[in-house]
Amino acid sequence: MLQAAMWGAIAGSSLVLGALLGIFKNIPNKVSAFVMAFGTGVLIGAATFELLTNAVKEGGILYPSLGFLAGATLFIVAELIIMKKGGHERKRSKMSPSGHSGMAIFMGTVIDAIPESVIIGVSLLEHHTVSWLIVIAIFVSNFPEGLSSSIGLKKDGYSKRKILFLWVIVMLLSSLSALLGYLIIDPTSTWLATTIGAFAAGGIFAMVSSTMLPEAFEEGGPIVGFISALGLLCSLILTYFG
Repeated sequence: MLQAAMWGAIAGSSLVLGALLGIFKNIPNKVSAFVMAFGTGVLIGAATFELLTNAVKEGGILYPSLGFLAGATLFIVAELIIMKKGGHERKRSKMSPSGHSGMAIFMGTVIDAIPESVIIGVSLLEHHTVSWLIVIAIFVSNFPEGLSSSIGLKKDGYSKRKILFLWVIVMLLSSLSALLGYLIIDPTSTWLATTIGAFAAGGIFAMVSSTMLPEAFEEGGPIVGFISALGLLCSLILTYFG
């Protein structure tokens, strides 16, 4: 049980690391974009090779398909709500004319973090060992999110203490989500576990497609396509040897 919480916290800790770097160092936009592009590739691979494929193998096609669509739909609906509240720039390091909404940034990151962390607890419950691919993918993809968002918050006048407080809260929520994923899922309920896995995959795909990859391309140019491919290859290698 405590192991699930620990791995959830470790996966979410890169948000704080990214925030620290964004607060205390001046990071070129291209470097941030390249990190984000690589994380995108790793995360797409984890969602495909680890979550979605395993869900279909273990639970058939119906429930994973419904879970996948539900995860993608929920993320997009939440994203639309956040956009209306001023959070459409939440992953951008550029200054927005209308400014950033601190609560929208916080809530947007929570939406990213919770389903990813829940699946850590689910994988630990099912296999009695953590999915290294999922943990690494979440860790790598969270880092540029914490980095770019913190740069934007700093430009908007948020104090260093407040920025760090936001990301520490999200890290703790990641830990709690992994713990809940471990506690609330019945290991004999195959359809539920596979649906949750597919749900997380749907949310991940919607997130990287609508936020991470567009920003990486905008800041880094066409080369981010190759960097994302490297991330995907890295994910495949981890799956093969995992």
